[in-house]
Amino acid sequence: MHLDIPDLRTILRHVAPRVVEGTLVPLVLLMAGLRLLGPRGAILTGVVWVYGAIVVRLVLRRRVPGILLLGAATLTARTAVSLASGSTFVYFLQPSLGTALVASAFLLSVPLGNPLAGRLASDFCPLPDEVVRNEHVRLFFRRISLLWAFAYAANAALTIWLLLTQSIATFVVARVALSWTLTITAVVVSALWFRRTMARHGIHVRLPSLRPGPA
Repeated sequence: MHLDIPDLRTILRHVAPRVVEGTLVPLVLLMAGLRLLGPRGAILTGVVWVYGAIVVRLVLRRRVPGILLLGAATLTARTAVSLASGSTFVYFLQPSLGTALVASAFLLSVPLGNPLAGRLASDFCPLPDEVVRNEHVRLFFRRISLLWAFAYAANAALTIWLLLTQSIATFVVARVALSWTLTITAVVVSALWFRRTMARHGIHVRLPSLRPGPA
């Protein structure tokens, strides 16, 4: 079996609507709500949007993208903390709590038999049904979900350590560098691990390139 991952432009076109739905729209609603409804109203508006989008998909019996589920988990954590306290420390702590919640979601999805890594893979790159149903592919997604659980947990733990030990200015810069480093490393490891694992089971994977290949 051969599996050709689409080029990066095709992947970006596939991912863009999900990023808009799960990330950009809640951000716009938050900023508009701050002017019209105040802090609490703005925060709740974003939560209502995300969970409303999930409910609509469930009612229509459409697949709920993994990135939308992650957005809901992150917003839930940040909203709970925002409503409980408005301090600067807690404000910067919120993303770390959301990251820890995402790590828990990856971890819990494995014993539930629906690994979150598989959902996200379908969000970023549609996979053929015969590949998704393949026993070796399903096993790989369970294992890679554990990898991402570790990556998110490490991100949360190191970010909280930076917040407790560094100045706010240093923390802001270091947090961005740390997050991008861990994410890019996890993506590269996941892709290479996927190709190597599938090759052992007769599935040859071609990783994406920057430009579309020949027709």
